[in-house]
Amino acid sequence: MMKKAAAMAACLAVVAGLAAWNGDVGQYVRSVKQRAGGEAVAYGDLSGTQGEDPLLARIRGEAAARKEEPVDAVVDRVWKAIPGYNGVEVDIERTYARMKGLPAEAPIRFVYREVKPRVDLGALGAQPIYRGNPRKRMAAIMVNVAWGNEYLTPILDTLDREGVKATFFLDGSWLAKNPEMARAIAARGHEMSNHAYSHPDMSRLGKEQQRRQIERTEELLRTTLGVENRWFAPPSGAYNATTVQTAAELGLKTVLWTVDTVDWRKPAPSAIVAKIARDVGPGSLILMHPTSSSSDALAGMIAAIRKKGLALGTVTETLSAKRWPPVEAEARF
Repeated sequence: MMKKAAAMAACLAVVAGLAAWNGDVGQYVRSVKQRAGGEAVAYGDLSGTQGEDPLLARIRGEAAARKEEPVDAVVDRVWKAIPGYNGVEVDIERTYARMKGLPAEAPIRFVYREVKPRVDLGALGAQPIYRGNPRKRMAAIMVNVAWGNEYLTPILDTLDREGVKATFFLDGSWLAKNPEMARAIAARGHEMSNHAYSHPDMSRLGKEQQRRQIERTEELLRTTLGVENRWFAPPSGAYNATTVQTAAELGLKTVLWTVDTVDWRKPAPSAIVAKIARDVGPGSLILMHPTSSSSDALAGMIAAIRKKGLALGTVTETLSAKRWPPVEAEARF
């Protein structure tokens, strides 16, 4: 009888405590457990309840203002497939762990993480690509190689001096005849990609002929250079829907260009530099060939691109959804 009376009294005490509690029931229960030496509230509890750790509250309060939403990849009416661009947000748990134990007045050293788009480039299907995402402050130099060996070494030397890695699209018949030169390009750290086999007008070929043009060069890239390639640049920019679909079936995306140096017309190097300075922007793919004009213009081209606040990367880097600068470099301490 006495045990029943004690249990009833305990229940009435809990009810009375709840009635007197101004917060939510969950918080009350947690407070009772804490007093009893039971459960501690984890720093990762982001529910925003009363009594939250002041440091965690500061971090959460600033996190929303620092968040940038990702941009989905889209098919544009003019530019066709445009890659997405990662968003960025504060990693609240890691930021808290970094700051815990420091003086309360210490400025918060935020840790960031990238947030991927819901739609990426691969989800767009067989579409040509003319540019990267305009939010990404990076551009790429594309060098289509089917001739012009005498200018390749000066171009490579300039790229080395400037610390730039370009993407070289190799004609397969050129690669078959010049394996050592191709290896020299690859040895300098440049990206090597597919420019068909015999520089044909792809739009005038049937599907099997187009497939063979791409396959032959792809095989040479693998066997001669050990390259696992992702991109196909149709010679002279000539393609049709069959070209894009055939390349896609072989695991390649069809890449064109945003800005053309038109160096095969032998313009003055200064004219090329002026064109780049005028037309290049975030996400630009810049087409050139190993010509005298482009070789002499290249240092000026790079300077003009950098003057616009753009980094230079490979086609793969420029078309990826990864942020530039990387999120850790963006960290605003």
